[in-house]
Amino acid sequence: MLTLPYGLARPFLFGLDPEHAHEVTLGSIARLQNTPAQCLWQQPRVDDPVTVAGLRFPNRIGLAAGMDKNGRCIDGLGAMGFGFIEVGTVTPLAQPGNAKPRIFRLPEAQALINRLGFNNEGLDAFVANVQRAHSFRASGGILGLNIGKNGATPNERAADDYLKALAGVYPHADYVTVNVSSPNTKNLRALQSDEALDALLGTLQARRAELARQHGRQVPLFVKIAPDLDETQVGVIAATLRKNGIDGVVATNTTLSRDAVQGLQHAGETGGLSGRPVFEASNRVIAQLRAALGTGYPIIGVGGVLSGADARAKIAAGADLVQIYTGIIYKGPALVTEAARALRAG
Repeated sequence: MLTLPYGLARPFLFGLDPEHAHEVTLGSIARLQNTPAQCLWQQPRVDDPVTVAGLRFPNRIGLAAGMDKNGRCIDGLGAMGFGFIEVGTVTPLAQPGNAKPRIFRLPEAQALINRLGFNNEGLDAFVANVQRAHSFRASGGILGLNIGKNGATPNERAADDYLKALAGVYPHADYVTVNVSSPNTKNLRALQSDEALDALLGTLQARRAELARQHGRQVPLFVKIAPDLDETQVGVIAATLRKNGIDGVVATNTTLSRDAVQGLQHAGETGGLSGRPVFEASNRVIAQLRAALGTGYPIIGVGGVLSGADARAKIAAGADLVQIYTGIIYKGPALVTEAARALRAG
C-alpha cells in the first residue's frame, strides 16, 4: 500500500481557499474511490469491534457529518480506516447555503470556523449517492445519515422537513442522526429547547415506528446537540431523549464561543468553531450526558480530536464512540489509525 504522506499534500491544500481545498479534496476522492489510486490515502482499518445501539462497529473511530454533505465519497473516505462514517446534513430540498466566503482556517488554534448553512444537493441526489456506495458497507463499515431542515422552512414547520428526510434516508441508513444543533441555519438551535425538542422527537419516533414496520427493521435514531449548553439544559435534553425512545446522542456540534481564539485572524467571523478549541466543551457535555443518562446509553463524542490521546479522553469522559473531522484537515488520514489504535490499546 503506497500511502501519500499528508505532509506533502497539506501545504498545497492550505495554499488554497479553504472551501476550494475542500472541494478539490472531495472531488478527487469521489473520482478515485474504488480504483487502484485509492492507495494514495488508504489506511489499514484497526480491528476493535464494539456493539453500540445494536450495531456492530468494526472500530470506535468515525467520520463526523459535514465533510461529505452529499454522500459522494463514502467508499473513498471509508478507505481511511474508519469504523463508521456519517454523511450529510441533508435537507429535503437542495439549497446553496450561506454566502461565500464561509470557511476560515485558524491554524494557530488547529481550528476552523464555518457558516456553510446546510449547503447540499437535496434528498434525492443524496439517496442516489448513498445507493452507489458499496465497498465500505460490504467491509462491515457502519453508515450514519444526518438529516436537517431547509433554511427557508420556519421552525413551526420543521417537523415536516425532518419527517420527509427521515422517510427518504431510512431504508439506506444503519443509523440516522437528527441535527438540531448547527449554528448556521437561523433559529435551528431553538429546536433544542425542551418543548420544541420533545414535540419534534415525539413526531419522529412515531414515524420511525411506522417505517420500522414498513421496512422490517428498526434503524437507531440519534440526536446531535450543541456544546453551548449548561448542565441544566443538558439534563433536560437527556430526559427528553429518554422519554421519546431516542437511541443515542452525538455530542457535540461546533461552538459559538470565541474565548479560546481571541485575537487570532478570523476569530471574529460568524459561524461554528470546530477543532481544538471545542475539545473541552465537548468533553464537559459528554460527561454531563453520561451522568444524566447513566451507563449503557449510546453517546458519540466529537469535537477537537487531533490525537490518539484526545480520542481516549472522549471515551474517558463517557463516550462510546468517537468522531473526527477538523482533525483530518490538520493531521491527515493517519489520524484515523492513530486514534483507533489508541482506543484498542485501552
